[in-house]
Amino acid sequence: MNMRKSFWAFTAAALVAFACDSTKKESNENTEAVDSTAVSEVTEEESTAPNSLSAAEQEEGWKLLFDGTSTDGWRGYMSEEFPSDWKVEDGTLYMSASGRGEAGSENGGDILYDEKYGNFHLKVDWKISEGGNSGIFYLGQESDKYDYIWKTAPEMQVLDNEKHPDAMLGTDGNRKAGSLYDLYPAKPASAVNPVGEWNTAEVISYNGTVVHKLNGETVVEYHLWTPQWKEDVAKSKFPELNENWAEVAKEGYIGLQDHGDDVWFRNIKIKQL
Repeated sequence: MNMRKSFWAFTAAALVAFACDSTKKESNENTEAVDSTAVSEVTEEESTAPNSLSAAEQEEGWKLLFDGTSTDGWRGYMSEEFPSDWKVEDGTLYMSASGRGEAGSENGGDILYDEKYGNFHLKVDWKISEGGNSGIFYLGQESDKYDYIWKTAPEMQVLDNEKHPDAMLGTDGNRKAGSLYDLYPAKPASAVNPVGEWNTAEVISYNGTVVHKLNGETVVEYHLWTPQWKEDVAKSKFPELNENWAEVAKEGYIGLQDHGDDVWFRNIKIKQL
């Protein structure tokens, strides 16, 4: 082989070796990137596992109100016991349909967490059955005068907007999912997910200012105890049920409604503000 051929053969071999080395390096970098992404996804999945608090949430002061396995801390409205028709099922608080509507199950009824909150940020995941109705209460009170917690408490509506008649009642859609029931409609109403899918509800209450969020979107904002509030309540159905309903307490119970339909709750957590 002459010198010229030897030179070109050496050069070609070097280029091949360099290309192989670059390919190997790129492959290793891609593998590392995939591994890093996988670790990141696993970490994120673990931090958002149902009925648990991430490290960040713990540092921020969040408290878990339901651990997915027990009913500790919960009881029936005006009762020392937890209603037997409410079940812990597959990591959820589940009420099975009784077909009795607002009357609820004979061994069910509304439940509440046995601690009062005033300024707070509440998060709850909910899923409703086809044609179903339920609700999330806050600032609720117990009284021998009233047979249901909703006669003292504002309610964030839980509903199948497509098939339950309540979606067509009230005013301007103020009985649809996410609304302050019978008072302020959730806008946009499209923030709710379809029946059978989970929704994340949030209620923020701070010195009379109340915000409802549904799946990350702010859908309601209002202000307790103001002249506008009293005027709006006067137009609702509540004064007929409790003439002092507008005087919502500064602190009260978090509650979940038995409205006779299948409903599931999980990821119930709260942070005091």
